[in-house]
Amino acid sequence: MSGQSMPCNPQEIGALFLFEKLTPEQLGRLCGEGRVERFEPGPVYTEGDPATCFYVMLEGTVVLYRRVGGDDVEVSRTSQRGVYAGSMQAYLGDRVRQVYNNSMRVTEPTRFFVLPADTFADIMQEWFPMAVHLLEGLFFGSKSTQRAIGQRERLLALGSLSAGLTHELNNPAAAAVRATATLRERVGKMRHKLAIIAQGSYSPEVMANLIDIQERTAERVAKAPVLSPLEASDREDVLSDWLDDRGIPDGWRIAPTFVQAGLDEDWLDQVAAAVDEDMLPSAIGWLNYTVETELLMDEINDSTTRISHLVDAAKQYSQLDRAPFQNADVHELLDSTLLMLSAKIGKEIKVVKEYDRTLPRIPAYPAELNQVWTNLIDNAVSAINSAGGEGTLTVRTAPDHDRLLVEFRDTGVGIPAADRGRIFDPFFTTKPVGEGTGLGLDISWRIVVNKHHGSIQVESEPGDTRFQVLLPLTSVEEEPS
Repeated sequence: MSGQSMPCNPQEIGALFLFEKLTPEQLGRLCGEGRVERFEPGPVYTEGDPATCFYVMLEGTVVLYRRVGGDDVEVSRTSQRGVYAGSMQAYLGDRVRQVYNNSMRVTEPTRFFVLPADTFADIMQEWFPMAVHLLEGLFFGSKSTQRAIGQRERLLALGSLSAGLTHELNNPAAAAVRATATLRERVGKMRHKLAIIAQGSYSPEVMANLIDIQERTAERVAKAPVLSPLEASDREDVLSDWLDDRGIPDGWRIAPTFVQAGLDEDWLDQVAAAVDEDMLPSAIGWLNYTVETELLMDEINDSTTRISHLVDAAKQYSQLDRAPFQNADVHELLDSTLLMLSAKIGKEIKVVKEYDRTLPRIPAYPAELNQVWTNLIDNAVSAINSAGGEGTLTVRTAPDHDRLLVEFRDTGVGIPAADRGRIFDPFFTTKPVGEGTGLGLDISWRIVVNKHHGSIQVESEPGDTRFQVLLPLTSVEEEPS
């Protein structure tokens, strides 16, 4: 697409950072062999077409896109004078396929200084021969270097993952060991309490009622609702008063356990109606051990299930292309990742969840999205730690037209403007030497863009950095990563 031709002013292009060191003669040649064009809102060039021109923006707004599957994914948007795009590798000649690596559009009337690719290559080689040699070495050498160190960097990343996984496995394993020891103690006390009840002169009907209540109490534990701290506190006060009124010792200790199990006043009234008054304290104590036993078994089940999930996640992490594709609830994925990283996040960082629970499940590779969340949360924690160690991590979900938004916002040091365009490049990292491989955001970009046909972008300033992941609500055919 061509724009409206306009006069080229050497002084105007000389004021751009790209050309500010050129002589008047060089600026005159640029204006003589190049041109100024004005484009109305719309496309300027398309990804994959022959790269015929080098564009430098004089004024306006440009947006760069990459084609992923059937979608155009925005990768950059700017109004900064002097930004450039197009045939930037023309000086490499036919050693590199000379096509546009992205698509460029303008969102308002925009003027460019346009230089034909052949002219751009000639000028580069004539004016800056040493720079061209250095750029060629950098271009081809970096590809060779990436291949050489890639395996090593991935092994380092795997080592870091293994260390983190070992730490995370230790928590549920230790919890299961503690719960098992406590469970053994509670079962022993329950047997003792049963022996006391059995020694009493109670009718078979009373014993049968008590055993029936025990069974139904155990079932109720499995269906206990999740209460807010305020609701739980209110219910604990009510049950504690009920127990105190009937002379049950340690009512303040028993009440929280009963509330956690979902028991209420009506339930305890049923227990009181089923047994004699002198038997009530023993019956309550027996039911308390029953509840504690069920809760401990739930804790053991949760811990061992978490261990199983962590092991499975490690397998999925190491074999990305074999991850199962299914309809997933992003909130479940986010919660599980936050839980797995809770030790790394620590107590000094406040985690705020702003979830839109009305959002539908989406077609996704859940294990891979968990990897994206892990990388973004890890970066946020590092940024907050670099800012003093105290701060807030906000995880937000929201609808965004035909896509689902997942945003990670942190109050850390922020990303310098000069680095924002490179953070998704392989092996680029802003972390101190030895603390980052530079693979996290590159892998995250490939998972979101290549595997899920979504987009990932960042907005940052000190104290407010936001990584935004946009995922399609409907399934699309998978592209190779």
